[in-house]
Amino acid sequence: MIAFLVLAAALWDRPFIVDRPGEVTASVAARCGGCSWASPARTAAVLILEVDGRYSQHLNVTRGERPADYPVRLGRLAAGTHRLGIRLDRGWTPYRALAFAPVLHPRPNELGRFTDVPLVMWYETDGTPRGTRLRYSVIFSNEDGGTPADRLLATWGRLTDIEYVLGIEFDREGRVLEATYQAKDHKIVPYRSLVPGRHPPLWVVTDNNMVSDRGETRPVYAPVPVPFDLATTSREAVMDAQPWTYQVSSQEAQREGRVDESPRPGSHRILDPRRYVYVEACAATRDATLTFGVAVDGRDGLRWSESDAGQGEYRIIRQTSEFPNGCFRGAAALPADAGEATLRALRFRAYTRRTREGEPPIPPGTAAASVLRVNKVFRLGPDFLPGRSLFEWKGALPLVVDGPAGEIDVGAPRTP
Repeated sequence: MIAFLVLAAALWDRPFIVDRPGEVTASVAARCGGCSWASPARTAAVLILEVDGRYSQHLNVTRGERPADYPVRLGRLAAGTHRLGIRLDRGWTPYRALAFAPVLHPRPNELGRFTDVPLVMWYETDGTPRGTRLRYSVIFSNEDGGTPADRLLATWGRLTDIEYVLGIEFDREGRVLEATYQAKDHKIVPYRSLVPGRHPPLWVVTDNNMVSDRGETRPVYAPVPVPFDLATTSREAVMDAQPWTYQVSSQEAQREGRVDESPRPGSHRILDPRRYVYVEACAATRDATLTFGVAVDGRDGLRWSESDAGQGEYRIIRQTSEFPNGCFRGAAALPADAGEATLRALRFRAYTRRTREGEPPIPPGTAAASVLRVNKVFRLGPDFLPGRSLFEWKGALPLVVDGPAGEIDVGAPRTP
């Protein structure tokens, strides 16, 4: 199915006659090609009605593709000739997000290969002191450079690469104020190629999928951006809404030789992705990193598997400046003979984070961490698709930084 979005500035602009002064009503016959009120990606069109060149009202075309009548009130008008104008509101977020969505060009070493392809694009809408900002992000099937597969699973709970690519700030009248993108070395720099009426082109220029506003490759990808609210969840929730992304990224890892029957911890290789337990939780931290463990029954009690597998650099850190809700994903591999064993417990540990180059030492005793929610726990099925959530929890679990783990009994009530 191909859906067309009407881009004309004026959809209707005609005179009408009022015989005598009074309240005037009108009926607008409208349809929205490809729209459905049930669809988050293309819900409806929004129209602006103007009478005699002055704003009258907005009208939501809510009833989809079939033509329908929408009665409206135009207010009290004098006798005589008037003019009704109807135009598409280009400033309405879904339209604006589609109109300004970037197109992606692959990096040169991707050509002729099936690797690191863009799977999903989504956008978020943030308020700013000057107006609003659209933030576009892309889920790639993997990253050939950058974070290795075992660290991706331990600290992000996925094999895909998720990258913020473009941000555009608008004033309250819908004019572009600023555009920036994520360049090499994760630097946010000005976007220089914004042209009215054209989708912003971006070129993938690094093996970890950073982009540039300049490039030479000709193939282009133009995924439809979907809206997503990440206020109470991690970015990986976008993958949950498109579960096939787990399947594609797992298959790519197998094809590219990153899956091993018995990989050494820290070797950059992983077990079969179906061996892992995937956990999403949210925490409040200050100068702290986190790990978690999952437990199943064993011969002599619980058998624990840790997300970092004893590797200090595989701990989870989320800076509040980038991830203000504190939500994170990770994964821990179960023993080979665990099979479909029932999950019995979770535990979390906190550690004082390592300082960055040139940063003063973190004073002892000042780091802090507390787990606030476990949003979901799941495994991948035989088809590499995520199964149902096995456990959710909400409460407060303070952690002793650089001390013992805090444990949650999976058999306990879900919302204590």
